[in-house]
Amino acid sequence: MRKLIVLGFVGLLAQLIDGSLGMAYGVTSSTLLIAVGIAPAAASAAVHFSEIGTSLVSGFSHHKLGNVDWRTVSILAVPGFIGAFAGATFLASLDGDVAKPWVAGILLCLGLYVIWRFLVLGGRRPTFKSRPSARMLAPMGLVGGALDAIGGGGWGPVGTTTLLSSGRLEPRKVIGSIDTSEFVVAVGGSIGFILALGSQGIPWSYAGALLAGGVIAAPVAAWLVRKLPARVLGVAAGGLIVLTNTKTIAETLGAPGSAVIAIASVVGVLWISGIVWAVRQERRARRAEPVEQELLPA
Repeated sequence: MRKLIVLGFVGLLAQLIDGSLGMAYGVTSSTLLIAVGIAPAAASAAVHFSEIGTSLVSGFSHHKLGNVDWRTVSILAVPGFIGAFAGATFLASLDGDVAKPWVAGILLCLGLYVIWRFLVLGGRRPTFKSRPSARMLAPMGLVGGALDAIGGGGWGPVGTTTLLSSGRLEPRKVIGSIDTSEFVVAVGGSIGFILALGSQGIPWSYAGALLAGGVIAAPVAAWLVRKLPARVLGVAAGGLIVLTNTKTIAETLGAPGSAVIAIASVVGVLWISGIVWAVRQERRARRAEPVEQELLPA
């Protein structure tokens, strides 16, 4: 029971981050499930089934607040579904012990990418061009969907970062559109997992706990998307992902306990340093805003 309560809190925290940043629900949840001993395929399956509910509530909330570009969602949906279904089928065919370090490696890379995106690029002001083309969105959806199923997360890190860096949609519509289209990706991955694993291979209680926490957080996150400092949240979420998966990889490779502790300590110090740096950058940027506004011509 205690584990389910913890997972409910994880789902709440992960959806709060995901709904505010457009990424990290699956990566955060899968990372913690694998860390407590759940097989990668079962962990990803639980996350995808919970995402059906959380992404539905999140998408509706973003739509009500005007955060969704439906053209982008409609183009992403089909390739995202196909990619997630294929990725789920592939992951389910792998032996759990073999898949665990590889999945942890993918999650580690995604965590580093999240940090890089919000720590290095977080201070840049976006410039908005024409809307993203189908030629750009379709392959992005296919790759993002496949990586999402294999790694237990990846739709947000691939989709949100690509669209944000392209400068073709304002950030709130990038996040809202990615969160809304994730419903179709979650359905595709879930169908793939249930066909490959069967209903007995899916930890339904874990999926339910994640779902409960995520549904509570989804409307709040949609509202907070324009309120919270994305730079600080992104670095905090990415650091947690990196720390946990670094520990998983070290243990899987047979590192002694003292070495695992030393590695985790170093990563932890770097994580805290990154958060402190992000907070300082955010304060500096906010102090500079009134000055910039005063310099603008009347």
